[in-house]
Amino acid sequence: MTMPTYLGMPAFPQAAREAVADERLRGNLAHATGTIRDRRRAAVAELDDWTALREAGRRIKDHTLRYLDHYLRELEERVTAAGGTVHWARDAAEANRIVAGLVRATGQTEVVKVKSMATQEIGLNEALAEEGITAYETDLAELIVQLGDDRPSHILVPAIHRNRSEIRDIFRRRMPDAPADLSDEPADLAEAARRHLRAKFLSAKVAVSGVNFAVAETGTLVVLESEGNGRMCLTLPETLISVMGIEKVVPTWRDLEVFLQLLPRSSTAERMNPYTSTWTGVTPGDGPRDFHLVLLDNGRTATLADEVGRQALRCIRCSACLNVCPVYARAGGHAYGSPYPGPIGAILSPQIRGIGSEVDASLPYASSLCGACFEACPVAIDIPEVLVHLRAKAVEEGPRHPLVGTAMAAAGWTLRSPRRLALAQRAASASRRLIGRRGRIRRLPGPLRAWTDSRDAPAPPPESFRAWWKRTNGGRS
Repeated sequence: MTMPTYLGMPAFPQAAREAVADERLRGNLAHATGTIRDRRRAAVAELDDWTALREAGRRIKDHTLRYLDHYLRELEERVTAAGGTVHWARDAAEANRIVAGLVRATGQTEVVKVKSMATQEIGLNEALAEEGITAYETDLAELIVQLGDDRPSHILVPAIHRNRSEIRDIFRRRMPDAPADLSDEPADLAEAARRHLRAKFLSAKVAVSGVNFAVAETGTLVVLESEGNGRMCLTLPETLISVMGIEKVVPTWRDLEVFLQLLPRSSTAERMNPYTSTWTGVTPGDGPRDFHLVLLDNGRTATLADEVGRQALRCIRCSACLNVCPVYARAGGHAYGSPYPGPIGAILSPQIRGIGSEVDASLPYASSLCGACFEACPVAIDIPEVLVHLRAKAVEEGPRHPLVGTAMAAAGWTLRSPRRLALAQRAASASRRLIGRRGRIRRLPGPLRAWTDSRDAPAPPPESFRAWWKRTNGGRS
């Protein structure tokens, strides 16, 4: 497995059913996603050329993916020329070994982290802990998740499922230096986190970051964030280790300009990002003395080979699709069993991990195919198209119930004989009162339950068409 599934997670239908039953979770999600969605709509409406920007982003991404090998080699050359060291990781295990080895080489046992989807994907914090290294999240929402022994449930706002009173309780319980009378006012919570993290920033010798974009022509890496924690992590430590999915590269600074307009408006509904940090290798006397870039494949090359599914690699992690998705708004992010929740997770996780598990085989069905995600996506990923494509793959490659073959064989045997078909139809009509209520079948017994777990089916009619035709002489009597 190339990306960890959250331990013990069931398939999406079961996890979603439990999440939907949580009224507090539904309330938190409805308030947060509704607020972000409305603000984003207003921010996008300010630009007359938004459609053109969106098309430009799509074209840049598709061009880069087509020539990905060229731009990755160029990026490696430029980073190396600027004094950095590039490492290539085939999968999560190799990436974790590389990062752990780099930290051990410094003699340190603690690192500070900038929010990073890639390190969540590979389970880096857990891998470092096994090596005796403690990773401290410095993004406020990630800190809340970490202190609460929780999992992120949103790409942009990982603690979206928590409200202010829950966050206050977590801080009081797990943050040693939190005031005993800490209130749930946002300013007070932010101040408590700021004081807690300041000591970590000033003492840390090693930092781990993610990468939003990497400019191949100069070897420059870019991180966008809203709190300033990234700036502290990227400048104060002596060693900086950045983990980057290989699809994050863009050819030129001019290409980067497009995404610096698309991402803030689609994610935080801001005209520009509050903190946009860029760095190129190392500079004597300024910033980290050692810089390492870990280029992560972890299933991306296999995804790239799929002409339909490769669209997922355009993703710039803005979370716009989550905020408009009616399924996500009710089920939340944990139900997806992956660091990537929502519509983008439903198409990205099964491709990175493969459709061999029950969770991944169920994710392409975690959608109503309403198309809202496609309309919101700033790089025009046709998520419904990929979902339908992956549903076909799930049928072909995913886990199957052992009785499926038997059931199909029995159906074939029945349909080959008019007499056997007539007997089966009479039996179905006779059973309608046992398995159907008010004209619907809501729960079938035994292995057949898999069909009714996610849909209602009409009960068999009291009389088959064949029987009606015979009784009425084709409707003439």
